Amino acid sequence: MRRPEEPRATYLELFFDLVFVFALARLSQGLLENLSWSDAFQTLVLLLALWTVWAQTAGLTDRLDPQQPLIQLLVIATMFGTLLMAAAAPEAFGEHGLVFAGLYVATQIGRSAGAALLLPGHEAQGAFVRPLFWSCVSAVPWIAGAVVHGTARGMLWALAVAMEYGGIALGLPTPRLGRARAAEFAISAPHLAERYRQLFIIALGEPILVTGFTFSRGGFEPDRIAAVVIAFTTTALLWRIYIHRAGWLLAEAIAAAPDPFRAVIPANYAHLLMVAGIVAIAVGDELVIEHPLGHTPPAWITVILGGPALFLAGRGMFEYTVFGRVSRSRPIGVLVLAAISPAAYFLPPLLVAIAPALVLAGIAISDAARARGRPPEPPSPPG
Repeated sequence: MRRPEEPRATYLELFFDLVFVFALARLSQGLLENLSWSDAFQTLVLLLALWTVWAQTAGLTDRLDPQQPLIQLLVIATMFGTLLMAAAAPEAFGEHGLVFAGLYVATQIGRSAGAALLLPGHEAQGAFVRPLFWSCVSAVPWIAGAVVHGTARGMLWALAVAMEYGGIALGLPTPRLGRARAAEFAISAPHLAERYRQLFIIALGEPILVTGFTFSRGGFEPDRIAAVVIAFTTTALLWRIYIHRAGWLLAEAIAAAPDPFRAVIPANYAHLLMVAGIVAIAVGDELVIEHPLGHTPPAWITVILGGPALFLAGRGMFEYTVFGRVSRSRPIGVLVLAAISPAAYFLPPLLVAIAPALVLAGIAISDAARARGRPPEPPSPPG
Protein backbone atom coordinates (compact mmCIF):
# COMPACT_ATOMS: atom_id res chain seq x y z
CA MET A 1 0.00 0.00 0.00
CA ARG A 2 3.02 2.31 0.05
CA ARG A 3 2.97 5.20 -2.37
CA PRO A 4 5.17 4.74 -5.47
CA GLU A 5 8.31 6.87 -5.67
CA GLU A 6 6.68 9.09 -8.31
CA PRO A 7 6.75 12.57 -6.71
CA ARG A 8 4.00 14.10 -8.82
CA ALA A 9 0.61 14.69 -7.27
CA THR A 10 -2.13 12.49 -8.69
CA TYR A 11 -5.39 13.61 -10.24
CA LEU A 12 -7.15 12.36 -7.11
CA GLU A 13 -5.16 14.82 -4.98
CA LEU A 14 -5.87 17.69 -7.37
CA PHE A 15 -9.54 16.71 -7.31
CA PHE A 16 -9.47 16.77 -3.50
CA ASP A 17 -7.97 20.28 -3.52
CA LEU A 18 -10.95 21.63 -5.45
CA VAL A 19 -13.12 21.51 -2.34
CA PHE A 20 -10.80 24.04 -0.70
CA VAL A 21 -11.66 26.62 -3.34
CA PHE A 22 -15.19 26.47 -1.97
CA ALA A 23 -14.01 26.27 1.66
CA LEU A 24 -11.86 29.39 1.40
CA ALA A 25 -14.65 31.22 -0.42
CA ARG A 26 -17.11 30.39 2.38
CA LEU A 27 -14.65 31.52 5.06
CA SER A 28 -13.92 34.85 3.36
CA GLN A 29 -17.60 35.46 2.69
CA GLY A 30 -18.51 34.72 6.28
CA LEU A 31 -15.83 37.13 7.51
CA LEU A 32 -16.97 39.81 5.06
CA GLU A 33 -20.55 39.64 6.32
CA ASN A 34 -19.50 39.96 9.98
CA LEU A 35 -16.25 41.90 10.06
CA SER A 36 -15.23 42.16 13.71
CA TRP A 37 -12.49 40.87 16.00
CA SER A 38 -14.72 38.11 17.36
CA ASP A 39 -15.67 36.99 13.86
CA ALA A 40 -12.02 37.10 12.78
CA PHE A 41 -11.21 34.81 15.71
CA GLN A 42 -14.00 32.44 14.72
CA THR A 43 -12.84 32.40 11.09
CA LEU A 44 -9.32 31.57 12.28
CA VAL A 45 -10.58 28.62 14.34
CA LEU A 46 -12.50 27.25 11.35
CA LEU A 47 -9.51 27.76 9.04
CA LEU A 48 -7.27 25.89 11.47
CA ALA A 49 -9.73 22.99 11.52
CA LEU A 50 -10.05 22.82 7.74
CA TRP A 51 -6.29 23.13 7.38
CA THR A 52 -5.83 20.11 9.65
CA VAL A 53 -8.10 18.09 7.38
CA TRP A 54 -6.05 19.06 4.32
CA ALA A 55 -2.66 18.47 5.97
CA GLN A 56 -3.55 15.04 7.33
CA THR A 57 -5.08 13.99 4.02
CA ALA A 58 -1.92 15.15 2.22
CA GLY A 59 0.01 12.96 4.66
CA LEU A 60 -2.25 10.03 3.84
CA THR A 61 -1.64 10.27 0.09
CA ASP A 62 2.05 10.85 0.70
CA ARG A 63 2.46 7.58 2.60
CA LEU A 64 -0.10 5.35 0.88
CA ASP A 65 -0.69 4.71 -2.81
CA PRO A 66 -3.58 6.94 -3.98
CA GLN A 67 -4.09 4.64 -6.97
CA GLN A 68 -5.49 1.97 -4.63
CA PRO A 69 -9.33 1.89 -4.60
CA LEU A 70 -9.58 1.88 -0.79
CA ILE A 71 -7.31 4.93 -0.50
CA GLN A 72 -9.34 6.68 -3.18
CA LEU A 73 -12.48 5.92 -1.20
CA LEU A 74 -10.97 7.43 1.97
CA VAL A 75 -9.89 10.58 0.13
CA ILE A 76 -13.23 11.06 -1.64
CA ALA A 77 -15.13 10.50 1.63
CA THR A 78 -12.90 13.10 3.28
CA MET A 79 -13.54 15.45 0.38
CA PHE A 80 -17.31 15.08 0.76
CA GLY A 81 -17.09 15.67 4.52
CA THR A 82 -14.98 18.78 3.91
CA LEU A 83 -17.50 20.05 1.37
CA LEU A 84 -20.30 19.77 3.93
CA MET A 85 -18.12 21.39 6.61
CA ALA A 86 -17.40 24.32 4.30
CA ALA A 87 -21.10 24.71 3.58
CA ALA A 88 -21.82 24.85 7.32
CA ALA A 89 -18.85 27.10 8.16
CA PRO A 90 -20.52 30.56 7.93
CA GLU A 91 -23.07 29.47 10.55
CA ALA A 92 -20.76 27.15 12.50
CA PHE A 93 -20.85 29.55 15.45
CA GLY A 94 -24.60 29.85 15.06
CA GLU A 95 -27.25 27.29 14.29
CA HIS A 96 -24.96 24.87 12.39
CA GLY A 97 -22.48 24.30 15.21
CA LEU A 98 -23.33 20.67 15.80
CA VAL A 99 -23.34 19.99 12.05
CA PHE A 100 -19.84 21.43 11.60
CA ALA A 101 -18.35 19.79 14.69
CA GLY A 102 -19.99 16.42 13.99
CA LEU A 103 -18.76 16.40 10.40
CA TYR A 104 -15.27 17.43 11.46
CA VAL A 105 -14.96 14.74 14.13
CA ALA A 106 -16.44 12.04 11.88
CA THR A 107 -14.20 12.99 8.95
CA GLN A 108 -11.01 13.08 10.99
CA ILE A 109 -11.65 9.89 12.93
CA GLY A 110 -13.02 8.03 9.90
CA ARG A 111 -10.04 8.80 7.66
CA SER A 112 -7.39 7.95 10.29
CA ALA A 113 -9.21 4.80 11.43
CA GLY A 114 -9.65 3.62 7.85
CA ALA A 115 -5.96 4.13 7.05
CA ALA A 116 -4.87 2.40 10.29
CA LEU A 117 -7.04 -0.63 9.52
CA LEU A 118 -5.39 -0.96 6.12
CA LEU A 119 -1.95 -1.42 7.73
CA PRO A 120 -2.28 -4.09 10.43
CA GLY A 121 1.10 -4.69 12.05
CA HIS A 122 2.90 -2.37 9.60
CA GLU A 123 5.50 0.07 10.92
CA ALA A 124 3.67 2.95 9.23
CA GLN A 125 0.43 2.14 11.07
CA GLY A 126 1.51 4.41 13.93
CA ALA A 127 1.41 7.39 11.54
CA PHE A 128 -2.38 6.98 11.48
CA VAL A 129 -3.02 5.58 14.96
CA ARG A 130 -1.50 8.70 16.51
CA PRO A 131 -3.74 11.21 14.65
CA LEU A 132 -6.67 8.90 15.39
CA PHE A 133 -5.95 9.07 19.12
CA TRP A 134 -5.59 12.85 19.10
CA SER A 135 -8.73 13.25 16.99
CA CYS A 136 -10.64 11.23 19.59
CA VAL A 137 -9.24 13.39 22.40
CA SER A 138 -10.07 16.67 20.65
CA ALA A 139 -13.54 15.36 19.77
CA VAL A 140 -14.60 16.05 23.38
CA PRO A 141 -14.22 19.86 23.23
CA TRP A 142 -15.45 19.89 19.62
CA ILE A 143 -18.76 18.24 20.52
CA ALA A 144 -19.00 20.01 23.88
CA GLY A 145 -18.56 23.33 22.11
CA ALA A 146 -21.26 22.47 19.60
CA VAL A 147 -23.92 22.10 22.33
CA VAL A 148 -23.15 25.46 23.99
CA HIS A 149 -23.30 28.93 22.50
CA GLY A 150 -21.47 32.22 22.28
CA THR A 151 -18.08 32.67 23.91
CA ALA A 152 -18.15 29.18 25.44
CA ARG A 153 -18.26 27.59 21.98
CA GLY A 154 -15.37 29.71 20.77
CA MET A 155 -13.24 28.83 23.79
CA LEU A 156 -13.95 25.10 23.59
CA TRP A 157 -13.29 24.93 19.86
CA ALA A 158 -10.10 26.97 20.28
CA LEU A 159 -9.06 24.46 22.94
CA ALA A 160 -9.77 21.59 20.53
CA VAL A 161 -7.64 23.18 17.83
CA ALA A 162 -4.86 23.96 20.32
CA MET A 163 -4.85 20.33 21.45
CA GLU A 164 -4.48 19.09 17.88
CA TYR A 165 -1.69 21.49 16.93
CA GLY A 166 -0.02 21.09 20.30
CA GLY A 167 -0.05 17.32 19.85
CA ILE A 168 1.82 17.67 16.57
CA ALA A 169 4.38 19.98 18.15
CA LEU A 170 4.97 17.40 20.92
CA GLY A 171 5.43 14.55 18.46
CA LEU A 172 1.91 13.09 18.80
CA PRO A 173 2.58 11.17 22.05
CA THR A 174 0.14 8.25 22.22
CA PRO A 175 -0.52 5.63 24.92
CA ARG A 176 1.55 2.46 24.36
CA LEU A 177 3.28 4.07 21.38
CA GLY A 178 5.06 7.02 22.96
CA ARG A 179 6.27 9.85 20.75
CA ALA A 180 6.41 9.54 17.00
CA ARG A 181 9.47 7.95 15.45
CA ALA A 182 10.99 9.14 12.20
CA ALA A 183 10.46 5.74 10.56
CA GLU A 184 6.68 6.04 11.00
CA PHE A 185 6.59 9.33 9.11
CA ALA A 186 8.84 8.53 6.18
CA ILE A 187 7.83 11.21 3.69
CA SER A 188 8.39 12.04 0.05
CA ALA A 189 9.89 15.53 0.06
CA PRO A 190 9.21 16.28 -3.65
CA HIS A 191 5.60 15.15 -3.34
CA LEU A 192 4.81 17.16 -0.20
CA ALA A 193 6.53 20.26 -1.59
CA GLU A 194 4.41 20.02 -4.71
CA ARG A 195 1.26 19.60 -2.62
CA TYR A 196 2.01 22.80 -0.69
CA ARG A 197 2.67 24.70 -3.90
CA GLN A 198 -0.58 23.45 -5.36
CA LEU A 199 -2.59 24.45 -2.32
CA PHE A 200 -1.03 27.90 -2.37
CA ILE A 201 -2.11 28.34 -5.99
CA ILE A 202 -5.59 27.08 -5.05
CA ALA A 203 -5.68 29.73 -2.29
CA LEU A 204 -4.70 32.46 -4.77
CA GLY A 205 -7.79 31.51 -6.73
CA GLU A 206 -9.92 33.00 -3.95
CA PRO A 207 -8.90 36.67 -4.46
CA ILE A 208 -9.06 36.11 -8.22
CA LEU A 209 -12.64 34.84 -7.96
CA VAL A 210 -13.60 37.61 -5.54
CA THR A 211 -12.10 40.26 -7.82
CA GLY A 212 -13.90 38.96 -10.89
CA PHE A 213 -17.30 38.37 -9.29
CA THR A 214 -17.31 41.66 -7.37
CA PHE A 215 -16.32 43.71 -10.39
CA SER A 216 -18.93 42.00 -12.57
CA ARG A 217 -21.69 43.09 -10.20
CA GLY A 218 -21.16 46.80 -10.91
CA GLY A 219 -20.22 49.24 -13.60
CA PHE A 220 -16.93 50.06 -15.28
CA GLU A 221 -16.32 53.32 -13.42
CA PRO A 222 -12.68 54.49 -13.30
CA ASP A 223 -12.39 54.09 -9.53
CA ARG A 224 -13.66 50.47 -9.67
CA ILE A 225 -11.33 49.68 -12.57
CA ALA A 226 -8.43 51.07 -10.54
CA ALA A 227 -9.47 48.89 -7.58
CA VAL A 228 -9.48 45.80 -9.80
CA VAL A 229 -6.04 46.64 -11.17
CA ILE A 230 -4.68 46.97 -7.63
CA ALA A 231 -6.36 43.74 -6.47
CA PHE A 232 -5.03 41.73 -9.41
CA THR A 233 -1.55 43.24 -9.10
CA THR A 234 -1.47 42.36 -5.41
CA THR A 235 -2.44 38.75 -6.15
CA ALA A 236 0.24 38.46 -8.84
CA LEU A 237 2.85 39.84 -6.43
CA LEU A 238 1.85 37.28 -3.80
CA TRP A 239 2.58 34.54 -6.33
CA ARG A 240 5.91 36.10 -7.33
CA ILE A 241 7.14 36.55 -3.77
CA TYR A 242 6.04 33.05 -2.76
CA ILE A 243 7.69 31.21 -5.61
CA HIS A 244 10.99 33.15 -5.49
CA ARG A 245 13.76 30.72 -4.55
CA ALA A 246 12.21 29.22 -1.37
CA GLY A 247 9.07 28.19 -3.23
CA TRP A 248 11.14 26.13 -5.65
CA LEU A 249 13.54 24.66 -3.09
CA LEU A 250 11.21 23.33 -0.40
CA ALA A 251 11.66 19.71 -1.52
CA GLU A 252 15.45 20.00 -1.35
CA ALA A 253 15.24 21.68 2.06
CA ILE A 254 13.05 18.92 3.51
CA ALA A 255 15.35 16.24 2.12
CA ALA A 256 18.43 18.00 3.50
CA ALA A 257 16.99 18.48 7.00
CA PRO A 258 18.33 16.22 9.80
CA ASP A 259 14.73 15.22 10.55
CA PRO A 260 12.53 15.67 7.44
CA PHE A 261 9.28 15.24 9.40
CA ARG A 262 10.28 18.04 11.79
CA ALA A 263 11.12 20.23 8.79
CA VAL A 264 7.63 19.74 7.37
CA ILE A 265 5.95 21.11 10.53
CA PRO A 266 7.19 24.74 10.20
CA ALA A 267 6.57 24.59 6.45
CA ASN A 268 2.98 23.58 7.24
CA TYR A 269 2.51 26.46 9.69
CA ALA A 270 4.14 28.91 7.26
CA HIS A 271 1.66 27.99 4.53
CA LEU A 272 -1.19 28.25 7.02
CA LEU A 273 -0.18 31.84 7.83
CA MET A 274 0.12 32.71 4.16
CA VAL A 275 -3.29 31.24 3.35
CA ALA A 276 -4.85 33.09 6.31
CA GLY A 277 -3.38 36.27 4.87
CA ILE A 278 -4.85 35.47 1.45
CA VAL A 279 -8.32 34.98 2.96
CA ALA A 280 -8.07 38.44 4.56
CA ILE A 281 -6.76 39.92 1.29
CA ALA A 282 -9.77 38.50 -0.57
CA VAL A 283 -12.11 40.20 1.93
CA GLY A 284 -10.23 43.47 1.48
CA ASP A 285 -10.39 43.19 -2.31
CA GLU A 286 -14.17 42.92 -2.25
CA LEU A 287 -14.53 45.88 0.11
CA VAL A 288 -12.27 48.10 -1.98
CA ILE A 289 -13.89 47.18 -5.31
CA GLU A 290 -17.39 47.72 -3.92
CA HIS A 291 -16.50 50.95 -2.07
CA PRO A 292 -13.32 52.42 -3.57
CA LEU A 293 -14.00 55.93 -2.29
CA GLY A 294 -15.25 57.37 0.98
CA HIS A 295 -14.36 56.57 4.57
CA THR A 296 -12.26 53.53 5.54
CA PRO A 297 -13.46 51.96 8.83
CA PRO A 298 -10.82 50.45 11.14
CA ALA A 299 -12.05 46.91 10.45
CA TRP A 300 -11.47 47.45 6.74
CA ILE A 301 -7.94 48.73 7.41
CA THR A 302 -7.26 45.57 9.40
CA VAL A 303 -7.98 43.24 6.47
CA ILE A 304 -6.55 45.49 3.72
CA LEU A 305 -3.22 45.92 5.50
CA GLY A 306 -3.29 42.96 7.88
CA GLY A 307 -3.79 40.37 5.14
CA PRO A 308 -0.53 41.22 3.33
CA ALA A 309 1.25 41.48 6.71
CA LEU A 310 0.12 37.95 7.61
CA PHE A 311 1.30 36.70 4.24
CA LEU A 312 4.73 38.29 4.71
CA ALA A 313 5.02 36.82 8.21
CA GLY A 314 4.24 33.37 6.81
CA ARG A 315 6.62 33.90 3.90
CA GLY A 316 9.38 34.86 6.31
CA MET A 317 8.77 31.68 8.30
CA PHE A 318 8.80 29.70 5.06
CA GLU A 319 12.12 31.26 4.05
CA TYR A 320 13.62 30.37 7.41
CA THR A 321 12.47 26.78 6.95
CA VAL A 322 14.35 26.57 3.64
CA PHE A 323 17.41 28.75 4.21
CA GLY A 324 17.71 29.13 7.99
CA ARG A 325 17.47 32.93 7.69
CA VAL A 326 14.92 35.61 6.75
CA SER A 327 15.44 38.40 4.21
CA ARG A 328 15.17 41.84 5.81
CA SER A 329 12.54 42.90 3.30
CA ARG A 330 9.94 40.61 4.91
CA PRO A 331 9.93 42.08 8.45
CA ILE A 332 10.49 45.56 7.03
CA GLY A 333 7.37 45.13 4.90
CA VAL A 334 5.34 44.09 7.96
CA LEU A 335 6.62 47.09 9.93
CA VAL A 336 5.80 49.49 7.09
CA LEU A 337 2.25 48.17 6.86
CA ALA A 338 1.84 48.54 10.62
CA ALA A 339 3.31 52.06 10.58
CA ILE A 340 0.93 53.39 7.92
CA SER A 341 -2.21 51.89 9.46
CA PRO A 342 -3.03 54.96 11.63
CA ALA A 343 -2.89 57.29 8.61
CA ALA A 344 -5.06 54.88 6.60
CA TYR A 345 -8.07 55.94 8.67
CA PHE A 346 -8.05 59.30 6.87
CA LEU A 347 -7.72 57.84 3.36
CA PRO A 348 -10.29 56.26 1.02
CA PRO A 349 -10.13 52.45 0.63
CA LEU A 350 -8.61 52.70 -2.85
CA LEU A 351 -5.59 54.63 -1.58
CA VAL A 352 -5.23 52.32 1.42
CA ALA A 353 -5.10 49.33 -0.94
CA ILE A 354 -2.29 50.93 -2.94
CA ALA A 355 0.03 50.80 0.09
CA PRO A 356 0.33 47.00 0.41
CA ALA A 357 0.63 46.70 -3.38
CA LEU A 358 3.60 49.08 -3.30
CA VAL A 359 5.15 47.25 -0.33
CA LEU A 360 4.82 43.89 -2.09
CA ALA A 361 6.19 45.36 -5.31
CA GLY A 362 9.19 46.71 -3.43
CA ILE A 363 9.86 43.28 -1.92
CA ALA A 364 9.56 41.57 -5.32
CA ILE A 365 11.99 44.07 -6.85
CA SER A 366 14.37 43.60 -3.93
CA ASP A 367 14.26 39.82 -4.39
CA ALA A 368 15.03 40.12 -8.09
CA ALA A 369 17.86 42.61 -7.55
CA ARG A 370 19.46 40.47 -4.84
CA ALA A 371 19.35 37.36 -7.03
CA ARG A 372 20.68 39.00 -10.19
CA GLY A 373 24.14 37.85 -11.14
CA ARG A 374 24.47 35.48 -8.20
CA PRO A 375 24.48 31.67 -8.25
CA PRO A 376 21.33 30.04 -6.83
CA GLU A 377 21.51 29.77 -3.05
CA PRO A 378 21.36 26.16 -1.88
CA PRO A 379 18.83 25.24 0.81
CA SER A 380 20.21 25.28 4.34
CA PRO A 381 17.41 24.28 6.73
CA PRO A 382 18.01 24.91 10.43
CA GLY A 383 19.26 21.90 12.40
